[in-house]
Amino acid sequence: MTVELVDGLSAEEFKLAFRHHPAGVAVITADAGHGPVGLTASSVFSVSADPAVLVFSVSGSSSSAPTLNAADTVVVHLLLSDHIDIAKLCATSGINRFEDTTIWDRLPTGEPYFKNAQARIRGRVINKMPIGDSTVFAVHALEADIPDEDPASNPLVYHNRSWHHLGDHSRL
Repeated sequence: MTVELVDGLSAEEFKLAFRHHPAGVAVITADAGHGPVGLTASSVFSVSADPAVLVFSVSGSSSSAPTLNAADTVVVHLLLSDHIDIAKLCATSGINRFEDTTIWDRLPTGEPYFKNAQARIRGRVINKMPIGDSTVFAVHALEADIPDEDPASNPLVYHNRSWHHLGDHSRL
């Protein structure tokens, strides 16, 4: 079903509305055979626990978009505030995000991943839905590396164009 999208919010109004909606920060990595790419995203969320499926969106203007569109599998890194360096690295355009070979490696299945991420999920892309200038990816989670919960860990959050962390100070 195709629906024509007209008379909606302007891009600026929409961005302003979501600027005030905090979101967890993740980094998505992939390699479709031409070298690794990494992208910082706040659009990652779970869709289903059984089967385990997550989604994220990628702007068509992202330098990582061609590789992500060609990749069969991706790695989604869920970040803590301690990993803001990875988030900033993959949010910076025009640089080689994988130049420092000490911070990343490849899984036995070949996907690139950042070693210090709090948790990572390797998944197979099962669907892509182009919408406007972006693509929404649906990913079936195949395996995860999830450390034991550390009570001192503080998730990294993006809100109103800046980085934040959740912790006891933010508990209501």
